[in-house]
Amino acid sequence: MKKKNWAELKADSSWRMFKIMSEFVDGFEKMERFGPCVSIFGSARTKPEAKYYELAVKTAELLSKEGYGIITGGGPGIMEAGNKGAKMGKGSSVGLHIELGFEQDWNQYIDADKLLIFKYFFARKVMFIRYAQAFVFMPGGFGTLDEVFETLTLIQTKKIDRVPLVFVGVEYWSKMMDWIKQTMLEEHSYINKEDLKLFEITDDPKKVVKVINDFYKKKELRPNMRL
Repeated sequence: MKKKNWAELKADSSWRMFKIMSEFVDGFEKMERFGPCVSIFGSARTKPEAKYYELAVKTAELLSKEGYGIITGGGPGIMEAGNKGAKMGKGSSVGLHIELGFEQDWNQYIDADKLLIFKYFFARKVMFIRYAQAFVFMPGGFGTLDEVFETLTLIQTKKIDRVPLVFVGVEYWSKMMDWIKQTMLEEHSYINKEDLKLFEITDDPKKVVKVINDFYKKKELRPNMRL
């Protein structure tokens, strides 16, 4: 196979920039219309009969009834559960679908006018973060952990405003929380004690709603990324 020379690679990069810009422009224009939202993250592998699927459905339903739209990655598992709950609560059901090398369709519970399809993970991630007034982390794998720690980092470094972060699934998240407290904080001082106040952990969908509502009794609802 003939290798591309530097001139060809440069041309490819230039055209790619236009593709990237188009994803941001399209995303900004559409997401601005949806109003206050909560991003729900979690595993695509979670089955409908699993307890965390049901917890995600209930959490999204209660949040929708409070007037929040629900943003998910648009796929199966927890993402499907979040969109399903949004439908049940008669709220906005937003899906930020990503094109992958393997087949993965978007779920049936996304509103027809609120499905956005992305090629680039980083553009998609900006939409998750900029247009969410809170974040709910259900159990998940590497992708979920990526979203967890990027969001925490952006808040810690004040690149985005302080917003509620709620981990749902005490059994699942407790060992990670212990490691954060004991290893990162106490043994190495890699974080500050105040950083532990950036998030809550619970198994109760009603507490998720309370944490978010209590926060916004004192703060205006608006996009939170300084772009």
